[in-house]
Amino acid sequence: MKAVRNALTRTLNVLAGVSFIAMVVLTCWQVFTRYVLKNPSSWSEELVSYLFAWASLLGASLVTGERGHMNIPILVEKCSPLVQKILGIFGELVAFAFSAIILVYGGIAITQLAMGQMTSSLGVQVGVFYVVMPLCGVLNMIYTVLNIVDICKGGTTDEKEAA
Repeated sequence: MKAVRNALTRTLNVLAGVSFIAMVVLTCWQVFTRYVLKNPSSWSEELVSYLFAWASLLGASLVTGERGHMNIPILVEKCSPLVQKILGIFGELVAFAFSAIILVYGGIAITQLAMGQMTSSLGVQVGVFYVVMPLCGVLNMIYTVLNIVDICKGGTTDEKEAA
């Protein structure tokens, strides 16, 4: 299980890094074409906005894998270890359900719907850029299952990484 988690995390980190570098380069290109060439590049601006959406959703999947989403642990910490484990599993099940319903099911529906539309500057089907929603939904579901396994074994991902 740890090998799967590490492979997913490494892949997502590379994708996040590549998309960040691409956004920086494309934004610099946009500035150059606008102010130096006096002929702004519309396609680069559009691509940066789609890359930003991809990076955000892929980053959310990374955070899911680390169990790093915002929470308020003050009440949970006062509970017994068994109740903490149950609440942790419940939280992961809620994240799994959200990912399955909203990201995977809804993402597939919106992707299919958007395949009939073309982007204004790039000339690519909009649905191509929406594919990230079901993809991240599946990644989140994998990570939540791995998190539940870790919780059941008695630890958290943070404790295992520190060891």
